[in-house]
Amino acid sequence: MRNVFVETSNVRSFLGVLAGLEQRGAAEACLVVVDGEPGVGKTTAMRRWAVQTGSVYVRAQSEWDYRWMLDDILGSLNITPPRGAQQKFAAVTAALVERCHAAAVDGRTVGLVIDECDLVSSRSAIMEGIRGISDLQQVPTVLVGMGKLRDHLRRYPQIESRAPHKVKFVPATLEDVQLIMAQRCEIVVAKDLCEFVWRLARGYHREILEAIAHIERFGRRIDPGPGGVTLADMAGQPIGTDRTTGHAVLVPRVG
Repeated sequence: MRNVFVETSNVRSFLGVLAGLEQRGAAEACLVVVDGEPGVGKTTAMRRWAVQTGSVYVRAQSEWDYRWMLDDILGSLNITPPRGAQQKFAAVTAALVERCHAAAVDGRTVGLVIDECDLVSSRSAIMEGIRGISDLQQVPTVLVGMGKLRDHLRRYPQIESRAPHKVKFVPATLEDVQLIMAQRCEIVVAKDLCEFVWRLARGYHREILEAIAHIERFGRRIDPGPGGVTLADMAGQPIGTDRTTGHAVLVPRVG
């Protein structure tokens, strides 16, 4: 499976919001909320965007406190954390602004991504710390979570007002699945098999990637036609796993 960053409709929406930050009226309004149910590709997209742009990615922990959060951010920046909280904060903001300035020279937008933010979004000390980092240097800061994140942010008007930019990740469309198949699968996949994978996966990325792995294994054993591996080619072959039973899902026979 190719290790590439696919610009699905969710990713394009996210990149569009980032582009809008450049035209924002209030300089401090640089928080971006990315949410959606599990399995729709949020973490994969944020990690790949961070790697691609040189942004900083950290994953919140349920036991995080303010100092631990700063230590994790510094660790992602490859900086040994100083001892005091004030020194940690100064080191984080200085490193982030340096990275932003370097990226601006290349015409890139970099930022700070905090994944699993639901775990800590009810804690005022951490959220105020995030606001402080974002405010001081107007660093684009992406808060990634699920349903609770938006609700928790409403408790903090001073933070919510800085997060007018929100992106909801939804299950992949058929066009998204076709794009993922074309760019990530090392075997050409026919349209009818793409449609079957889309219906089977219900747009969830984990199931789509599992299907790709099965298609690649099968496709290397046969000589597909010019249109790629078809639904008929894979009839009776495993293509995924039923999450409720744990049993393999087989491609049905057509006709």
